[in-house]
This record gives sequence, C-alpha cells and structure tokens, in this order.
Amino acid sequence: MSAAISLYEQLGGEAAVNAAVDIFYRKVLSDHRINRFFDNTDIDKQAAKQKAFLTMAFGGPNHYNGADMRRAHAHLVEKLGLDDTHFDAVMEHLGSTLRELNVPADLIARAAAIAESTRSDVLNR
Repeated sequence: MSAAISLYEQLGGEAAVNAAVDIFYRKVLSDHRINRFFDNTDIDKQAAKQKAFLTMAFGGPNHYNGADMRRAHAHLVEKLGLDDTHFDAVMEHLGSTLRELNVPADLIARAAAIAESTRSDVLNR
C-alpha cells in the first residue's frame, strides 16, 4: 500500500516542500561556490518555480509551468560556466536541507535520485 504513496506525500506535502525550498535557497545563496548564479534572479519567483517543480517531480500536483531544465539553465552553462562542481554543490545543499528537516534517509535518497536525473539537462549535455 505504501508503494502507492508518492514521495511528495511521504515528505509531508506542500508544507514540507515549501519549508525545504526556503531552507535550500538560504543555503545556496550563502554558498560562495554557487551564489553568483543567482545574482540577477528574483529569489521569490525562483523559489516559487522550484516549489512547483519539486512538487511535480516528487509526484505531487503538477502546477509547474516553467521552462524545461535544459532551456532554463542553458545561459548559465554558456555564460557563467555552470558545471558538475556547481551541480554537486546544489545536491549537497538538497541533502543537508532534507537532513535538517529530519527526512528519513531512504526518502532523501529518492529525492536525490530525482534531482540527479536532471544533471545532463541542467548541464546541457
């Protein structure tokens, strides 16, 4: 029966995703390795897009209407050199955010696998 429950529901739904995204962006914006990618970004809008994207990606309601990962990040790859080291830093913050929220390790692994599945598109490969 639990196999039918989405990761989104297992994480705690909208409130949990919202809390995770807020904490995640605090970590990202304070990280000198990657915060320059957000210099010209409206963080409130970015966080709203991220919440919608993660909700969809984790099996919740699909209200995401942003660009696909490749198109959304292409300018960062071309102009600012977004690469694997930056993606790894983002993954590090995703994991630490979920651990901070006391998410069980198996759910963190599932969330990380979903995020990892976007690496090639994000890095425009």
